[in-house]
Amino acid sequence: MSAIAYYPEQYQQLLADKVAKRLEQFAEFSPAQPSVFASPTKHYRMRAEFRVWHEGDDLFYIMFDQQTKQKFRVDSFPPASEIINQLMPILVEQLKPNPLLRHKLFQVDFLSTLSGEVIVSMLYHKPIDEAWRVEAEKLKAELSKQFSIQLIGRSRKQKMCLDQDRVDEVLTVNGEKLIYQQIENSFTQPNAIVNQHMLEWAQHATSDSQGDLLELYCGNGNFSLALAKNFNRVLATEIAKPSVEAAQYNIKHNNIDNVKIIRLSAEEFTEAMLGEREFRRLKEADVDLSTYQCDTILVDPPRAGLDDATLGMVQGYDNIVYISCNPNTLYDNLSELSRTHKISHWALFDQFPYTDHIEVGMYLQRR
Repeated sequence: MSAIAYYPEQYQQLLADKVAKRLEQFAEFSPAQPSVFASPTKHYRMRAEFRVWHEGDDLFYIMFDQQTKQKFRVDSFPPASEIINQLMPILVEQLKPNPLLRHKLFQVDFLSTLSGEVIVSMLYHKPIDEAWRVEAEKLKAELSKQFSIQLIGRSRKQKMCLDQDRVDEVLTVNGEKLIYQQIENSFTQPNAIVNQHMLEWAQHATSDSQGDLLELYCGNGNFSLALAKNFNRVLATEIAKPSVEAAQYNIKHNNIDNVKIIRLSAEEFTEAMLGEREFRRLKEADVDLSTYQCDTILVDPPRAGLDDATLGMVQGYDNIVYISCNPNTLYDNLSELSRTHKISHWALFDQFPYTDHIEVGMYLQRR
């Protein structure tokens, strides 16, 4: 366990150090004190990936030390959810005596939920076929006695689902339960408890909003659905097809009628807003951009932050909710945004305990 960054007895001090670093980084923008949202000290990761090591008749999970690249055995993984920890040894014991399922198996991925569902993806250095499916069905039947589980086999250019490749997460946001479909191998927030805090903070920050909300990089509708109650309408964009499909499912199953998701990149949407290009996908979704009165925009960009064109477009909105997974690119973007907007509220979210990483949420209003 020494190579895993996991020091629960040091958690509060490690979090305090991270907060102090960000207070110093953003001091020049004169924000008020941030809200700080801690993580559970264990069982906080809803996803985990392990390489599989074969040693004679034995079979076990391994991880690699990031500094030394040395491998080490992992029989349990306290940062991962309780479901993952319960399932890990049971799965291995089921695989050991099964030559077909264990042969050339090199990785196992877990995706779990607070709602109690889990996906197990088994990755192979060999083609998988109907013989694999027969054995995998037996394995799934055995595991289903204890777990609500989906089982997937993957090899090069192959994906075999025994049932489906998605699960339903249920998050509680300020007392309200929201359903979020999560698809295997698509992005989901790794720390569900902290994600709930992020959604609650965003709800509070926008509670007095007027007009409509525009969201870029919406994923499966994580923020769009939680914030819909604060706006007349929500228009959200996402480029990844699986995430768009999940978002449409989530809109339907949460009985939300004021959110529309369109499959456009942030750059394409900027071109559409500026009238530089017309997109058939907008017409197919029955979206007339001229009818929206978006006073607020939410951006949750990739680690690279906002590109210059999108940054300029974002400045055209009175209110900006900026969710950042990279404080350094947020700092760079703020150098420009602070010319037109001031920070009204901000928050720090400890998505990844025991690391230097921390997520930042900012609510900016026009000066």
